Amino acid sequence: MPRFFVAGTNQVGGIAVLSGADAAHIKVLRMKLGEKLVLCDGTGKEFTCRLTALSDGTAEAEILSEQLSPAEPSLRCVVLAAFPKGDKAEFIVQKCTENGASEIVFFPSKRCVARPDARSIERKTERWQRIALEAAKQSGRGVIPEVRTVEDYAAALDIVMKQDLKLFLYEEGERIPIRDAVRLQSEAKSCAVVTGPEGGFEPFEVDMARKLGFSICSMGPRILRCETAPLVALTAVLCETGNL
Repeated sequence: MPRFFVAGTNQVGGIAVLSGADAAHIKVLRMKLGEKLVLCDGTGKEFTCRLTALSDGTAEAEILSEQLSPAEPSLRCVVLAAFPKGDKAEFIVQKCTENGASEIVFFPSKRCVARPDARSIERKTERWQRIALEAAKQSGRGVIPEVRTVEDYAAALDIVMKQDLKLFLYEEGERIPIRDAVRLQSEAKSCAVVTGPEGGFEPFEVDMARKLGFSICSMGPRILRCETAPLVALTAVLCETGNL
């Protein structure tokens, strides 16, 4: 069934109202009155509905049933990735959304080649959020991950500190396999996955994470590209916690 995200305020008396791009999309799909669709409120609830009215710019659907989205992981996962070059951020947003990330945050680190300015960040963030929306629809998600940036490495570390499970991916030195780190905190309700830029993290950045109690993790003997590492790490965490 076609899937749409609408705010809870658009639902009154058992009827949901769609407008703008969503109503236009219904027309593009050539949906007929009586056909079913799924509406998500963005918090993890979804509603099976029947299309009851369609006019220029608006559509109405009768709510038949309400349920929690079965596609949402039991573990809330925040992916924090250092700014990558080119359009690699788009890949990260799309694939991590499909895979179950709750939030995606980009941050600057010492070896980042990409250094977007404020105007560029605003434009990119808008595009990344649209990509997250489309990926959430395609993959059957009940939540659209928030995509945002922070101004510095310290701000990224502060986000990690608020999560139960703190996973910092690094390719050298003393590390623990990511699966072991997850098993050691099997009761965690939230998780942060931190990955670096093309050139990797500086040693002092790793030392900061270690001193803050992060688990410095390995994903095996191979070195992954900066756009691949977030997806692989997220997949490993979700698999180990029974969410795949």
